[in-house]
Amino acid sequence: MRLIISGGGTGGHIYPALAIIEDLMKQEPDSEVLYVGSHRGLESSIVPKQGIKFVALRIQGFKRSLSLENFKTIALFLKSVHESKKIIRDFKPDVVIGTGGYVSGAVVYAAAKAHVPTIIHEQNSAVGLTNKFLSRYVDKIAIGFHEAKAQFPEEKVIFAGNPRAQQVANVHSDFKWSSLGLDDNRDTVLIFGGSQGAPAINNAVIGAIKDFNQRSYQVVFVTGQKRYEHVMTALAKTRINQNIKILPYIHNMPQVLPSVALIIGRAGATSIAEITALGIPAVLIPSPYVTADHQTKNTMSLVSRGAALMIKEADLNPKNLLKAVDQLMHDPKERGKMSENSKKLGVVNSADRILAIARDLMK
Repeated sequence: MRLIISGGGTGGHIYPALAIIEDLMKQEPDSEVLYVGSHRGLESSIVPKQGIKFVALRIQGFKRSLSLENFKTIALFLKSVHESKKIIRDFKPDVVIGTGGYVSGAVVYAAAKAHVPTIIHEQNSAVGLTNKFLSRYVDKIAIGFHEAKAQFPEEKVIFAGNPRAQQVANVHSDFKWSSLGLDDNRDTVLIFGGSQGAPAINNAVIGAIKDFNQRSYQVVFVTGQKRYEHVMTALAKTRINQNIKILPYIHNMPQVLPSVALIIGRAGATSIAEITALGIPAVLIPSPYVTADHQTKNTMSLVSRGAALMIKEADLNPKNLLKAVDQLMHDPKERGKMSENSKKLGVVNSADRILAIARDLMK
């Protein structure tokens, strides 16, 4: 297969694209792949390190308020469409897949206008602007949440899950908590507010540390790289017992996750894909600062099916965080039910499904 894939800006758009590429190269090692990203997005540093051929376009997103900057955005979009048409003519893809972000808008639009088979993947339950725009032009729309279906032309939609789930489900991990100085035989809670950290979550954990010190379970508290020094300063006069480990970041998260008894964190699409692929019980604290409040919608998709608990950030404090963690950590039977319900939502062949759609279109 000759594949052009485009997605950028955040990890939520990049990692599903990388999972699709990884699955394709396992199935068809002779395939040719070109990743088209933006020059300022995370993909410009992440993708080339994977040994994937990468081209960057200069593009930016619309301001939601009236702004003269939007005229520049339109000009950059039109220029990017023109450049994408040339890339498509030169590469001659069998199919073009967009996984979100402004750059995928230009690339997939250009492909559709050139009558190349096109697919977009929507990771969230609330559809992004780029994919809403592209939905009129593409051949097929793969969705990660059933709730997204009503926001697209029904005849184009196929439920596929999130390709990151397949990637995580297939990781063979030999990780041990003892590598972090913890006990391999004790149930462990992972608290993780994302790579940059979440101040509200961090502050709640700081306030609950003295109580976590007294628990029989272990707590791994990942602060985010930017927030680590602040957290450690706040805890400078607090005793940290041996059942607690505080880290700035975990680089090998897919290897660590299978050993987690309960996860506390945000509700981005990638996180939920990982959680449901492995059936990890979760207490989700959706970020209120994202477009269309999509993390709350993502969370409710799990809560309504008995796969997670939710604490809204506005309600979060040390007391109710501790109560939610204790509730599940002291009730293995409840965690077991939650795990089963979570696994039912996990799509561990998501990348396979998207590649199957691509092959159907190629025919």
